[in-house]
Amino acid sequence: MKTLKILTVICLIALAGAMIFGAVEYSETTQLYANNPENSAMPDAMDNQYTEPTNPGANNKVTGYNIGDIATDFKLKNIDNTFKSLSDYPDAKGFVVIFTCNHCPYSKAYEDRIIAIDKEFKKKGYPVIAINPNNPEAYPEDSFVNMQKRAKEKGFTFPYLFDAKQTIYPQYGATKTPHVFLIQKENKQNIVKYIGAIDDNYQDVKAVKNHFLKDALNALLANKEIVNKTTVAIGCSIKK
Repeated sequence: MKTLKILTVICLIALAGAMIFGAVEYSETTQLYANNPENSAMPDAMDNQYTEPTNPGANNKVTGYNIGDIATDFKLKNIDNTFKSLSDYPDAKGFVVIFTCNHCPYSKAYEDRIIAIDKEFKKKGYPVIAINPNNPEAYPEDSFVNMQKRAKEKGFTFPYLFDAKQTIYPQYGATKTPHVFLIQKENKQNIVKYIGAIDDNYQDVKAVKNHFLKDALNALLANKEIVNKTTVAIGCSIKK
């Protein structure tokens, strides 16, 4: 009888532990999904299709910015064959710098939303500056000529620049396409205010619950604190 009681107590303790562990694990998964539903919606295998061997000649060190850092300016070739810099926009209040590309299904899914964000916020002082960070030797679809074609097909309303030497994306710390860096001008410096995803549902714009980028932009325009300063960018890995 005593042995039976001991076994019963052990079973009850084990059951309680399993229930607690399960609740914690469920809570963590729910939180990740709420912030980035793509984690569940898109299997890792999809991004693995877009992973290529590293180019030993490229600058592969990615450090990147944190919130509050001063972002570097750049001079990159635009699809109209001119060169663009942040300094070319003296009247801008800031910039929506988005690292994106032609081939990635995540980038394609967000193109219409990026155009809409540019149309809405460019007139308010925050134009979109899109940058393709990919090595076209790894993905020919991301070549400069194909950038020009894609921009024309989609009717891009913003500059689409080519980080040909792959020197700018490591400075910013971009790792995915798309990857957003929201910048605000302060005392003639470009200060990073938001880093991460555009929103929380790449698959269906009507199902979006958290408009991370738009909320951050509206907060800056209202001189309010951004609630979510960083989110996890979900997309294809940058091709080196």
